Amino acid sequence: MKKEKFVVINEIRELIVKVDKYLVNFPKKEIEIKQEISKSSKEMLLLAYEANSSDNIEHRKTLQEKIIARIKYIDFLINLCYDKQIINAKRYLKFGESLEYILKYANGWKKSTS
Repeated sequence: MKKEKFVVINEIRELIVKVDKYLVNFPKKEIEIKQEISKSSKEMLLLAYEANSSDNIEHRKTLQEKIIARIKYIDFLINLCYDKQIINAKRYLKFGESLEYILKYANGWKKSTS
C-alpha cells in the first residue's frame, strides 16, 4: 500500500485495513455492526481527503469536526464489539491505539487550521 504524505490519511487507511483483517469472522447476527464500522471508516477517509483538498477554511473545519465525530462513533462501535465479546482484548487494544492516533492527529490538524 502506497503511503500518503499526510499522517491522518495514512492512519485512517491503516484502520480500514485492520477492520478488514480483524473483523473477518463476525457473527451473522451482528454483521450490521461490522458493516457500520467498515462504512464509517471509509467515510472518514473520504472526509479527510475532502478536507485536505479544500481551500475554504470554514468548510475544512466542518469536515475536521465530522472526522472527529466519526472517530468517536467508530470507537463506540468497537467498544460494543468488545462488550459483546465479538473481538478479544488484543484486537480491542489495537483498534483503540489506531483510533487514538487518528484522534490525536485530527485534533492537531484542526488546531493548526484555526
